[in-house]
Amino acid sequence: MNPVRSRPVGAALLARYLDWEALVTERCNRIHGVPPLRGLFAWASRLGDGIGWYLLAALMLLLHGREAWLPMGAMLVSAAVGVMLYSAIKRRTARLRPLHRNDRIRVSVAPLDQYSFPSGHTLHAVNFGVQLVAFQPSLVWLVLPFALLVAASRMVLGLHYLSDVLVGAGMGAVIAIACLSFV
Repeated sequence: MNPVRSRPVGAALLARYLDWEALVTERCNRIHGVPPLRGLFAWASRLGDGIGWYLLAALMLLLHGREAWLPMGAMLVSAAVGVMLYSAIKRRTARLRPLHRNDRIRVSVAPLDQYSFPSGHTLHAVNFGVQLVAFQPSLVWLVLPFALLVAASRMVLGLHYLSDVLVGAGMGAVIAIACLSFV
């Protein structure tokens, strides 16, 4: 019997995935080296901080008046739920951002907090995007590209890993669907 113990298969697979994910993030971050693209993704990220969604909500209020109050109120409630969830998960998992683990990652937009898992920007982009399109389907041409840019910006700017973005998107979708079922 061999006295040397190997890592359990699950731990080895997780380590391989995390190495692959770090490489994907580093490769996405190469786009950061192209100034016009860096500017586009930085712009999307900053609009994804909230102002972009506030502008779209204001547009809904202007276009629909009182009819938009309930959906926009639901979006505010779902935003609060999202913040509570992702903040609690971030504190619990304490996963450092790519920029803290890889000195080859270039960053031009400061992160809003220390931890990366899950992506709050992506959570809100999917949550608000789904709800806005459900309320005003004709805006899908504007909302979908904006939400995708916000989500992609997180990796291009070196602020998140792929799993951060995917889990944030999944959480945002669940929150949006739950919220829409009550409105």
